[in-house]
Amino acid sequence: MTRTKLKADPLLCAVAAAQGKVDQPEALFVALDEAVKSAIGHKLFTILTYDGDSGEAARVYSNLPRPYPTGGRKRLAPGAWTEAVLDRGEAYIGYTRDDLRTVFSDHDLIASLGCESVLNMPVRWRGRTLGSLNLLHEAGWYGEDDAAACLPFAQLALPALLMAISS
Repeated sequence: MTRTKLKADPLLCAVAAAQGKVDQPEALFVALDEAVKSAIGHKLFTILTYDGDSGEAARVYSNLPRPYPTGGRKRLAPGAWTEAVLDRGEAYIGYTRDDLRTVFSDHDLIASLGCESVLNMPVRWRGRTLGSLNLLHEAGWYGEDDAAACLPFAQLALPALLMAISS
């Protein structure tokens, strides 16, 4: 009996290996940044945690810390985006600058960085969205295939997000 052997995805392996490093959560966040940039692409990459009790998001990682520093917090307004991403755990894809304008109050800053599309990929645990990977790029960059490809990377962020939430 012969079997077809699967090849390990080197990007997923790099992220998984980063979980074993001492300098957490930074090592994992940097590995995620590099892997999703290579696999999917982004100009701006941030990782947020969500506090369902306070209704706030906190930025725990950013590849562009000047315009988007870590530690930044914002209150999330109820609406279609929060219902999809936070409540139902669905990825959100914004294809154009107009899509971003309807969802993000900082759409002008986003556009100034050359970003006009977004993929927000929730990180879920036990039926709850604990955070998200947020990839932003030029208009029309992201599609449904990108959301599917991003899911395993997002879920590999889970231990670091749990650590960030509990500290």
